[in-house]
Amino acid sequence: MTEAHARKLAAELQGATREQAMAKVMEDADQNQLDASVVKITRSTNLRPVPEPGSPEELSHSYCTDHMVTARWTVANGWETPEVKPFENLSIPPTASCLHYATECFEGMKVYRGYDGKLRLFRPDCNGERLLSSAQRASLPSFRYEELKVLIAKLMQIDGPRWLPKDQPGRFLYLRPTMIGSGPHLGVQTPKEALLFIIAVPWPDPSKLKKPEEGTKPGLKLLASTPDTIRAWPGGFGYAKLGANYGPSLVAHGKAQAIGFDQILWLFGQDRQVTEAGASNFFIVWENKETGKIELVTAPLENQLILPGVTRRSVLQLARTELSKPTGSLAPVEVVERDFTISEVEQAWKEGRIIEAFVCGTAFFVTPVKLIRNGDVDMDMLEAGAARGGYAVQIKSWLEAIMYGKDGKENDEWSYIIEGESEK
Repeated sequence: MTEAHARKLAAELQGATREQAMAKVMEDADQNQLDASVVKITRSTNLRPVPEPGSPEELSHSYCTDHMVTARWTVANGWETPEVKPFENLSIPPTASCLHYATECFEGMKVYRGYDGKLRLFRPDCNGERLLSSAQRASLPSFRYEELKVLIAKLMQIDGPRWLPKDQPGRFLYLRPTMIGSGPHLGVQTPKEALLFIIAVPWPDPSKLKKPEEGTKPGLKLLASTPDTIRAWPGGFGYAKLGANYGPSLVAHGKAQAIGFDQILWLFGQDRQVTEAGASNFFIVWENKETGKIELVTAPLENQLILPGVTRRSVLQLARTELSKPTGSLAPVEVVERDFTISEVEQAWKEGRIIEAFVCGTAFFVTPVKLIRNGDVDMDMLEAGAARGGYAVQIKSWLEAIMYGKDGKENDEWSYIIEGESEK
């Protein structure tokens, strides 16, 4: 793609809907293709020890597998041949735009070792589409989103057998596809060079990471954000998975952890709308005061304040198809995507209408919320509707069956099975 072509594309995307913009991005990707089928493979001759579950290496979140994927792009020549090569540090110029202007985006994914011995990705095309949407917001190049899962498969064909052995099912690696503006141009401009890379990291199971204190139940403690702290705003980029969304939030996150909380419950606007919990999507199950019906409520995507999570999308789809009717001891729920405020949550809590709350995302998966503090009010989310709860547990069970290929979900359409593992 020439620089003139890049300017033309940017002009054409002005005022386009999300669907129109994505279609144009995909059309452009076909003109300068990233082709995972021609990946160059260089194997490491110095393999790293595989850490044990719960080891300091795993808990560090910094111990990567033996190999990584890289693919370079330039405005003059498009995408170069991608590589699977030994893991190494990156070399970029100090003037690279990712270091100065946050021209960076990433994805969070996992690869799972199934109980049938197979490696799986969970809905990887959803991550590929979202990566392209984020890249567009950060003025980074596009490609066919299907290429992402193929590149990951090439990486896992090599690293999967050692790092997720077949005789240890039920484990996973965290995957971090990332794209950065990597060229040497210091001026404020659209990047002329970019680097896509994919790394894999052993990651502790969040359900086993923090044991609850004796006599207490597991779950996250959320601290509602203050009016002077905002994570995202209309017209911004809260919907994109950009590093620029996360760094500025760490001050509030650190303060919350210092007083015993796990995450910030991000609120927005004068009416203090509930948006996200930390870097996860937030759900609440309550009884509607007017209708008496049980609702599964989460913030909408339309105002672009929250990330369109892949797990969020899956929770909503499962709830609509499987929880619209009685399921075991669970009463039917209505799925509601709408703006709702912390005042509504507090009122429902005071009236005993809250059944449960939970967060979901790639890192935290599906995790219950046990307490929300808003100002000087502590709301217990576990005791409120304990007798009627269990929706999060059921949804988590359904998702785990798909991810790990069990309970009749060995060939579910949401799974992408990685074939051709190397035993070398």
